[in-house]
Amino acid sequence: MEIKQQLRLSQQLVMTPQLQQAIKLLQMSRMELAELVQEELLENPVLEDSLDGGDAREISVSDDAPTIDKQIAKDDRDATEDSTREQRDEIDWEQYLANHSLQSPMPSYRGGSGEEMPGVDQTLSRGDSLTEHLAWQMRMGEFIEEEERFGALVLGNLDDHGYLRVDGVERDDIVPQFAEEAGLHPEDAEEVLKMMQRFDPIGVCSRDLSECLRVQAEHFGMDELVMKVIDDHIPHLEKRKYSAIAKALEVPVEEVYDIAQVIAELEPRPGRNFASEEPRYITPDVYVHRVGDEYFVVANDDGMPKLKISGFYRAAMADNPKAKEYIQNKLRSAQWLIRSIDQRRKTIIKVTECIVEKQIDFFEKGIDFLKPMILRDVAEAVEMHESTISRVTSNKYVHTPRGIFELKYFFNSAIKREGKGDIASESVKQAIKKLISKEDPKKPLSDQAIVDELGELYDIKIARRTVAKYREMLGILSSSQRKKYF
Repeated sequence: MEIKQQLRLSQQLVMTPQLQQAIKLLQMSRMELAELVQEELLENPVLEDSLDGGDAREISVSDDAPTIDKQIAKDDRDATEDSTREQRDEIDWEQYLANHSLQSPMPSYRGGSGEEMPGVDQTLSRGDSLTEHLAWQMRMGEFIEEEERFGALVLGNLDDHGYLRVDGVERDDIVPQFAEEAGLHPEDAEEVLKMMQRFDPIGVCSRDLSECLRVQAEHFGMDELVMKVIDDHIPHLEKRKYSAIAKALEVPVEEVYDIAQVIAELEPRPGRNFASEEPRYITPDVYVHRVGDEYFVVANDDGMPKLKISGFYRAAMADNPKAKEYIQNKLRSAQWLIRSIDQRRKTIIKVTECIVEKQIDFFEKGIDFLKPMILRDVAEAVEMHESTISRVTSNKYVHTPRGIFELKYFFNSAIKREGKGDIASESVKQAIKKLISKEDPKKPLSDQAIVDELGELYDIKIARRTVAKYREMLGILSSSQRKKYF
């Protein structure tokens, strides 16, 4: 073994900070880009938003241009004047409070003014979560300290639907485990849990669906037959096997169907009204406008800051050598950001124009004419890498005469057809959806029947399992679950 030096010539791709920034901006959504630009406007003094109008500090470079030192001196004079004005207008707060306490209270209703107080929906900033709502009811009850500790453990382990579930713990072991941690007897803990299950909303804190439905059925005073179906036949009920339930309970099928209708009105997810999911707002990145027989792609620049370089700092860099290095670094950063945003805008427009060109039949005739297309098709047309196309189309939306779509929506795998061109998988899904919408509710189409219909009507040859996969992606139930018996 020895230590020695060697010279070796090699080539490698180095990701510069500027290139990393360009790639990062390319895969951002429009809202994420707007947030990034606002952060840069706050951090980089060289950047300005031209939408706000002319900056008072922006000047042209001339002999009368003020330097940074002059600007600081002016700010100091303004601060001194403000301080003097505050001292002159100083208020005797002790005297003010003493006089205020002697005044009569303001009336609760301002009659005659024609104005009304804003409603609670205009002033409430955030509603209570499910846990907070249940904790408030817990505090209103007469529970001892150990029971409150047990209740806190229950509330801390509720899922978004309001069910009590603990990973790695069996259903029947949850209450004994929590009771031991809270110093409470298991039987007393079960009683506390039953009381909590009758909190608003009814059925919350249940350990499974059957228990949740039973609590609600007991609360509404339903008969024993309904209770038996809930306790013993939930799997059959989910699959609509009414005849099996009727045979087990020795009752007519019509009565089982009536029971199923009653149970369907109960709430299987008590916590759904307290779901904390924030609404997702979609802002299109580009617009596709139709003018005559042609389509034009236009970037959506509404609300986006128009970045430019501040003229004030250019003058300061020329007049103050000490600030030159700092301002030069910020200036380079601002220039790279502006170039990256402009390059991102041009790339999105270029890719969207290619998509419109290749999917012109979709825009003209509708979803049935959506063509199969993969990333490579667009990448070769615009002379970019597939990874770049993937970044451009992720989280980017386009507003078209046929609606708002994510750019990835137009990329579909191909389905072979006999005697005709290939068809996009999305078109096949819509064909399946159309067939199911026209079926007889009492005799719904099976997956194999859908395969046969697709072959006869559209010359589409696909396997039954493919139909089942597409049906599940569309959120459509199986034929046995879609069937209406009465």
